[in-house]
Amino acid sequence: MEAREQITTIELKKVLEKKHDKHIFSNNKKAISLYKKSMKKTIKLIANHLESRDTPFTGASISSIKEKIDAIVLEEKDQGNSLEYVLDELKGIYLNDCIHFHNPKYIAHLNCPILTPTLVAEAFISSLNSSMDTWDQSTGATFIELKLIDWTIEKLGYPERADGIFTSGGTQSNLMGLLLARDHFVKKNYNMDPKMDGLPADASKFRVLCSEVSHFSLKKNLSLLGLGQNAVVPVAVDTDFKMNVQALKKVIQQQKDLGNIPIAIVGTGGTTDFGSIDPLTQIAAIAKENKLWFHVDAAYGGGLLISEKHNHKLDGIELSDSVTIDYHKTFYQPVSSSVFFMRDKSYVDYIKYHADYLNSKEQEDEGIPNMVKKSIQTTRRFDALKLWFTLRIIGTKGLSTYMDKAIDNALFTADFLRRRDDFEVIHNPEISTIVFRYKPWKTDEGSFCSLNSYIRKAIFNEGKAIITSTKVYNEVFLKFTLLNPLTTQADIEEIINLIVLHGQEYTLIN
Repeated sequence: MEAREQITTIELKKVLEKKHDKHIFSNNKKAISLYKKSMKKTIKLIANHLESRDTPFTGASISSIKEKIDAIVLEEKDQGNSLEYVLDELKGIYLNDCIHFHNPKYIAHLNCPILTPTLVAEAFISSLNSSMDTWDQSTGATFIELKLIDWTIEKLGYPERADGIFTSGGTQSNLMGLLLARDHFVKKNYNMDPKMDGLPADASKFRVLCSEVSHFSLKKNLSLLGLGQNAVVPVAVDTDFKMNVQALKKVIQQQKDLGNIPIAIVGTGGTTDFGSIDPLTQIAAIAKENKLWFHVDAAYGGGLLISEKHNHKLDGIELSDSVTIDYHKTFYQPVSSSVFFMRDKSYVDYIKYHADYLNSKEQEDEGIPNMVKKSIQTTRRFDALKLWFTLRIIGTKGLSTYMDKAIDNALFTADFLRRRDDFEVIHNPEISTIVFRYKPWKTDEGSFCSLNSYIRKAIFNEGKAIITSTKVYNEVFLKFTLLNPLTTQADIEEIINLIVLHGQEYTLIN
């Protein structure tokens, strides 16, 4: 390097002190002072916003929000802007119009209101920035995560040899279940190691069976795993949208007759639309009889495990080979907080890899926990701390009451709508979702699709409440997802009145 390009350590320090060092969070007194002031201002802004909004949405249009953000020049000036400037800017482009999942009239998707202890945990997670891939980046955080995994394993009824790992969400957890199912089948039935040698030619015939209302991530993940979306074979459901076990038996035989190779069955512990829970015990027996991997997607229904009133609904989950649970749904955690569980920790051999700079074999021989070997991620946040704070402050019984209240609300809604002659309810709610449609007159089915689509959109644009819609056998239905324990029966009745109001509005303009 030429002399004029050289910069001494002292000169570099002076440059940093003059321009940027105040923004580097450290144990420096100035940095800590800035951190405290910044967090105080931010919390005050959020608190004031929450106090000033009493609707889940403002009704702002897509174009108005996009235009505000498009107008911003990210590198407007070299020295940057003050925190006050950026916070005020954020109010206009995000905060003022953001969706409020905690509002009791937000009953659209599987977004839960979050618990205050988890926000405290988030401060630790972000500020200290532990990474869970190695012991020398996480230390105590490793054992906190392991203890929570063991706690959930006990709730699942899995054996002591079971294991688990926190993931980014249900899609990733399901990916891990399907990955292990595929490689376990290859290792058992072919003279090859799929981790090293790839897949056999027969892989194009591999099939995974699941109910016809299973989560879309199964198709997405099988595509990523090289088996293709066509590897998913849907199985018919009964009138409550649970997998029909007789149909399952027939489909397995049909696939074998076609020359295809069933490798796994996925049971659902709470479908996204209906909250329906497949007959897990019966499916487990069929899987065992046919020597198939049994994965349970309980991303939604996993919270039932801690409910004394409803945990029986997941009977049979303890017989599975792997399970997905999203704590950021029915455990009321901020995203992301999901876990993948495997019945036998030896299954991790299908994905583990030793990198000397991360998890050398020598370190594992010394008894140092090796978290990265269980994960398809390397860098991972310390998301387990949120659940830790929840259990330590609220407790299991306190946490379970929220889910129990949500289920009570769904049962109330179903009963309320069935007692009217202008609504059609198409299932018995098992968790906290209810699917129905507004049918104020006798006419062709197509009219009801347009009517209910209009109602959903009109309610969203108005902002007083947020519901969603789905399609059942190509017909449009409305859907409530009642996760918020603060939602009252009065709130539900008000939203139903909005549905009727906008339904009548549709009639007038058509």
